[in-house]
Amino acid sequence: MTRIDFALWDAVGGYSRRDENMADVYDRHIRLAQDLDEAGWHSYFVIEHQNSPLGRITSPNVFLTAVARATRTIRIGAMMWQLPFYHPIRLAQDVAMLDQLSRGRVEFGTGIGVHEHEFIRWGVDFYQRAAMAGEVLDIVKMAWTQDEVTFKGKYFTFDEALPQPKPFQKPYPPIWAAVHSDPALEFAAKNNYHVAQNLDTDAVIARKFDYYRKVWRECNHPGPMPRVFLMRQVHVAETDAKAHEEAKQFLVAREGGAVPVGGGPIEKTRIGWGNHARGMGRDSERPDDKARGETMRLARESYEYNLDNGLAIVGSPQTVIEKLEAAKELIGFDIFCTNHEIGAMPADMVSNSIRLFSKHVVPAFR
Repeated sequence: MTRIDFALWDAVGGYSRRDENMADVYDRHIRLAQDLDEAGWHSYFVIEHQNSPLGRITSPNVFLTAVARATRTIRIGAMMWQLPFYHPIRLAQDVAMLDQLSRGRVEFGTGIGVHEHEFIRWGVDFYQRAAMAGEVLDIVKMAWTQDEVTFKGKYFTFDEALPQPKPFQKPYPPIWAAVHSDPALEFAAKNNYHVAQNLDTDAVIARKFDYYRKVWRECNHPGPMPRVFLMRQVHVAETDAKAHEEAKQFLVAREGGAVPVGGGPIEKTRIGWGNHARGMGRDSERPDDKARGETMRLARESYEYNLDNGLAIVGSPQTVIEKLEAAKELIGFDIFCTNHEIGAMPADMVSNSIRLFSKHVVPAFR
């Protein structure tokens, strides 16, 4: 059996009751990270959201510092830190401190964000987000590797900034790019970044990762090829029949398998989802984004579509092991990231799924 490193993507109470005490929510998920640490998982990831009903992790650095101090070996990160929303020197220093406090366990996931309304609400130009993110990342790397940073760009200017501390990992933590489009894949390959994906079908992701590897080889980078990360919805139960019975009612719900864009509490606000029903402004009409929107629509409507296209893996531990072997062969990922909190699935079902995955699936691929 080939090796796979396993990560868990934690929604951290994204579908919890609005009136639930957040201190209790955070404590519960820190205990989850401790369980994963003891069970030998490779990494634990959260995601940053701003202006969102799912935005329980609006400050990844704060929450992950608590996780770091409660765990020993598991690697920690956000997939992703939303770069256009950050002051780059502050971000560099905060993540370097997190890396020091965890003694070198940070995985630095980067991205630009996709939802226009998040930018409108903070007065940030949605259509400048890729250029802003590129400038932020350049400055972060400078801050991690140079004693002083002097920089004059379109968005940021620094005159002999003196960033401290430097990261524990040298020269800096692994940098991940959350990618969907071919230009984003090219950017990651040319910069020798690791890559992560989650929303396309297995066939589409296989093509995209093959393209990434092709461009990476053409760049003649020294050293090993960067790693590839795939996140999927996963539900495990004692038998296939039980797993499907439990998962089906939540996976095809609006808040389940696909990102619930276009409705929910955001739709009821004055700004709503922005200037397009799909939430990405005029970028919603780009071919790749339109195709992914159709994938998400079909995923909301058909349980079988999720299973047939790899968007979700459901079954007994043995079935999940077999499906992971097949997906690894097709896509060639190094890290498989599980999302067990499928929509409004009850906490006991989620916990049992994680327990079975930890007990049976993780050891099978060591």
